[in-house]
Amino acid sequence: MRLSRRALLAATTAAASLTSAPPASAASHPRRLRTGFENLAATGYASLNGQRVGIVTNPTGVTRDVRHIVDVMHADEKVNLTAVFGPEHGFRGTAQAGGSEGRYDDPATGLPVYDTYLKSGRPLADIFTASGVDTIVFDIQDVGARFYTYIWTLYDCMEAAQLAGRRFVVLDRPNPVTGRAALGPVLHKEFATFVGRQPIAQAHGMTAAELARLFNGEFLTTPVELDTVEMTGWRRSQWYDDTALPWVPPSPNMPTPDTALVYSGTCLFEGTNLSEGRGTTRPFELLGAEGVDGRWAAAANDLALPGVRFREAYFAPTFSKFQGKTVGGVQVHVHDRDAYDPVRTGIALLVTAKKVWSGFAWRPDNWIDKLTGSTLVRTMIDAGADTDEVVAGWQEELAAFRAMRRKYLLYR
Repeated sequence: MRLSRRALLAATTAAASLTSAPPASAASHPRRLRTGFENLAATGYASLNGQRVGIVTNPTGVTRDVRHIVDVMHADEKVNLTAVFGPEHGFRGTAQAGGSEGRYDDPATGLPVYDTYLKSGRPLADIFTASGVDTIVFDIQDVGARFYTYIWTLYDCMEAAQLAGRRFVVLDRPNPVTGRAALGPVLHKEFATFVGRQPIAQAHGMTAAELARLFNGEFLTTPVELDTVEMTGWRRSQWYDDTALPWVPPSPNMPTPDTALVYSGTCLFEGTNLSEGRGTTRPFELLGAEGVDGRWAAAANDLALPGVRFREAYFAPTFSKFQGKTVGGVQVHVHDRDAYDPVRTGIALLVTAKKVWSGFAWRPDNWIDKLTGSTLVRTMIDAGADTDEVVAGWQEELAAFRAMRRKYLLYR
């Protein structure tokens, strides 16, 4: 007897469900977290019944036993999955930063994969229309920072779905750095790019479903028909390692939840002539440049920032800035993540780097303004402001964002 690809996948899925067990930590966790996908699947995909479904996802769209949800859904007769839409880095994650996989047919499922990277508005709406789907589902793990592009893929896809007259469904996943608070400067609209489409805080403190609700309620000219499938068992105070979920790197330079912890602050070094640690095993935790020495770590430690210490470090990136050269700098060591403020720490590191290293410079295109959302950080640091003065400069706008954000939160 010959089995079709779909029948073979279904048999494999059934076998896996019988033999796989949840991690020991999940079994002992008092409130077992269930992702949006788990809750959707538990209903037999009832809300997708009769729909031709396309899904926006990447390698993070996995089940608890690390099967990709596209493989799982394709093998299930209860859902009609007909297309996949890949973001930056691609659906299967083969592309580096600033790249995508293009249009192809997925070898594992035969499904058509469409490229969404750097597409928005009517061109993206036309892709949704051409795919023939009725409903677009979004399931990607975010990391909590405004300049991480997947949340703007979410925004662009919501806008395009509305233009194409398609329904949009967001399957929620945890914010890996908790959802306790929004931190940092708020984007000014004139600085909108793909690393920040709309005025939200640098560390937004929200989940993807909460952001989708905020986008729909505050920023889309015409709201899309939106449904969100919430998690159960998640608290805003939980870190990713509290969830018992597997961590899949959302992008090549986000290898661990520790990276996500520092990213919303140290990614600002992309806007300078210092390495942000790309090309090392600790991106965004290692920072440095040729000519930097131990004075930087000493100056940063003298600030006694809560929850963090800095180690004099030397490293040789294998790609990106200073490829193949040994540079000096710091490694960020967080010892109390509940006390740690990543954005304030990032500002302090910029201030001290400029103070102790005469070679410090902003990127010539003022990319720092796109990352921080305005000229405030760059101009204040150039004028000699200290960390407290820079942080004070965005508090009024941050308070307004926090008030707006509160209306869209789904979890306690």
